[in-house]
Amino acid sequence: MKPFMDQDFMLQSETAKALYHQYAENQPIIDYHCHLSAKEICENRPAENLTQLWLLGDHYKWRAMRGNGIDELYITGDASDYDKFMAYAQTLPYAIGNPVYHWTHLELQRYFGINQPLNPKTAPQVWEETCRILSDGKHTPQHFIRQSNVYALCTTEDPADTLAYHAQIAQEKGLDTKILPAYRPDNALGIEKPGWREYLNRLGASAGVDISDWDSLTKALRIRMDAFAEAGCVASDHGVQGMPFLPVGPERAADSFRKALSGAALSAAEVEGYQTELLLWLGREYARRGWAMEIHLNALRNCNTKAVKALGESTGFDSVGDFPVASKLCGLLNSLEFSGQLPKTILFSLNDADNLVIATMLGNFQDSSAASKIQMGSAWWFQDHADGMEAQMRILANEGILGRFIGMLTDSRSFLSYPRHEYFRRILCNLIGSWVENGQYPDDRETLGMLVERICWLNAKEYFGL
Repeated sequence: MKPFMDQDFMLQSETAKALYHQYAENQPIIDYHCHLSAKEICENRPAENLTQLWLLGDHYKWRAMRGNGIDELYITGDASDYDKFMAYAQTLPYAIGNPVYHWTHLELQRYFGINQPLNPKTAPQVWEETCRILSDGKHTPQHFIRQSNVYALCTTEDPADTLAYHAQIAQEKGLDTKILPAYRPDNALGIEKPGWREYLNRLGASAGVDISDWDSLTKALRIRMDAFAEAGCVASDHGVQGMPFLPVGPERAADSFRKALSGAALSAAEVEGYQTELLLWLGREYARRGWAMEIHLNALRNCNTKAVKALGESTGFDSVGDFPVASKLCGLLNSLEFSGQLPKTILFSLNDADNLVIATMLGNFQDSSAASKIQMGSAWWFQDHADGMEAQMRILANEGILGRFIGMLTDSRSFLSYPRHEYFRRILCNLIGSWVENGQYPDDRETLGMLVERICWLNAKEYFGL
């Protein structure tokens, strides 16, 4: 029997162990998609306990606790930090096979030197020891970023958001990590959603533009892109449920914009036409700037409307969608390619049924402007477990060029989430090691080390121009 989560955790062959410990383990991290707060990084306040670090914004853990029958009082309610931690410790033993179980213990090991399993019996001791360590006041967001060897991270920001915190972080120069904003204009695209007109006022105020028509909308978005570029932005980010592609031309999109601005309801075709034209416009802008365009597909959000009304969005009530992807995604990429304005693009789907679609879509639009210009994003959200990560890399290897893959991201709101990169790297080395051990790839350590180092971080560094 293997020891519990020891130094060779998930490494099932001697080749895998060598690849991980010699080439992957100490590589820097590029977290090109996360939901960390630039404000919190800038203010750099120390945490007092594990509840603050783990449970204040982690819907992965919240879903597990709800699945264990824990009352909401101990999840997002007013229970004490200690009682919330104990409720999570009560849940964890039941989460066998869930990546949260592994991530929790990796974080305890890497940041606190605690190797014992967390459960109701050990929880009081774990709480006491972690509080003792945190009491030194040094365990701040910047401390955890530095300790995790993060070379660069991209915080997800709306075009209307202030970039003042990014500027202050850069000016203070107390952190070597590049803290960059990623441009996420989902609110501008959400013409059918309540609050869209109010959002335009906020966007207009941020850009110094009175948004009254299509031209002033694109002007405001472009002005904010300029501000993001000045702050070091290298990527955009889009979260869409079903892929929109109904090209109607800018004039009809402008008509839909005016109609929605007046308060009138739009038809489904008008919504999709507007979104398509704005996505095409954005894609052309990204290409001009050399930014990568991330597209996250097939998340079915806010399924439990009663809970979302009480607790807000992004509180653990989303799931996998099954919207059609192939034809409309092809249409969007083809339209941008046809005009010579297809940006570097990273494609994610929350539904693993789309993996083959995406993996084969890449090869339609690759060119010499960048190695694997069109990327299949890493296993995302409900797929970022051991099975999902391995499946994503296998299908990418089957259909594309795994050696040019830009690798893992955290998609996280937690400053302790960086062991997810370790988890990914162990799975990567185990997969490659299995191919070598089975005689499917030569035992050429120089080439293997190069591949591992590239997938861990160098491919991303080059792809994003970092």
